[in-house]
Amino acid sequence: MTMEDAATANGGPAAPAVEQRKNRIQVSNTKKPLFFYVNLAKRYIQQHNEVELSALGMAITTVVTIAEILKNTGLATEKKVLTSTVGMKDESKGRVVQKARIEIVLGKTEKFDAIMSANKGSAKASNNTQDENQ
Repeated sequence: MTMEDAATANGGPAAPAVEQRKNRIQVSNTKKPLFFYVNLAKRYIQQHNEVELSALGMAITTVVTIAEILKNTGLATEKKVLTSTVGMKDESKGRVVQKARIEIVLGKTEKFDAIMSANKGSAKASNNTQDENQ
């Protein structure tokens, strides 16, 4: 792990990491539902052409699931996957505990805009159908 990664993981300042934070999503598996992160990642890809998903410990499976959903729907391609361990202080045990960490960088596919506009069109059509049925 580089000093930059260590500083970022420990919440300390790291100048280059601040640049990446515009398109970085730190995923938790307790705070928000899965599709909140999927939709947020779509928006970040739209704005920045790539998104960096990161997680610690048990949230790693959530990040992998988000990445797979975006890849399987043709919206993103995998650019980079980084794994590491980070030492975190466990307040209850009073010692440093090693936690697994993953970072997945996804890039925008050539079909992204076409798929997103097709999805918007189908969503509007289904809303209109629901309105007509009421």
